[in-house]
Amino acid sequence: MKLFVRIIWIALAFASCTVTLPISATSNPIGSKVGKSSGTCVLNICMDVDASINTAAKNGGITKISTVDYRTKNYLGIIKKHECIVTGE
Repeated sequence: MKLFVRIIWIALAFASCTVTLPISATSNPIGSKVGKSSGTCVLNICMDVDASINTAAKNGGITKISTVDYRTKNYLGIIKKHECIVTGE
């Protein structure tokens, strides 16, 4: 029984979930540039998180946005990482 409990705790320690969703697409051609912006929240407390489209475009040097994706990584519901991914030229 102790071995079973240890296996469960180890599995929970490394459990995570990642979801990527398309947010927007424009008629601009798909560009070669990719910009990302992200932030991490612990126990749903977010401090200085800027996962915005504007910041991602600036980080990638993008002036014409083609697509916008939003990715969330969740680690046991304790730590959540929010990421905005922008492609374009």
